[in-house]
Amino acid sequence: MLTYHTPADMPAPFANYSHAVEIPPGARLIVTSGQLAIDAAGVIPMGTRAQAELCFDNIEKILKAGDMTMEDVVRVNAYVTGREHMAPYMAARDARFSGAPPASTLMIVGGFTRAEFTVEIEVIAAK
Repeated sequence: MLTYHTPADMPAPFANYSHAVEIPPGARLIVTSGQLAIDAAGVIPMGTRAQAELCFDNIEKILKAGDMTMEDVVRVNAYVTGREHMAPYMAARDARFSGAPPASTLMIVGGFTRAEFTVEIEVIAAK
């Protein structure tokens, strides 16, 4: 059973995430590599929201292979190439987590391996 920590004596999170998630002893972990928005046919969707949705789709496939779901995600690290990509990414992220939100970090970076990528997402899941 995961325990979510957002202490009342500190500022609340800026968005839909938890300050910390405690993983119980004996839990299995899956740590994904950063996922870029490219589908099986090599197509990269236009727009950060569409790219983030595809990144999360691919993450769900990875988790399923390890008998986990998005409900098992305890941490999300995401990288976008500009402030204008933050809101579309966050909308895609928030749509994937209906229960207690995982811990999360979002950073702005200079770019990725191909100029058309605007977001990269990696997660840690525990079950």
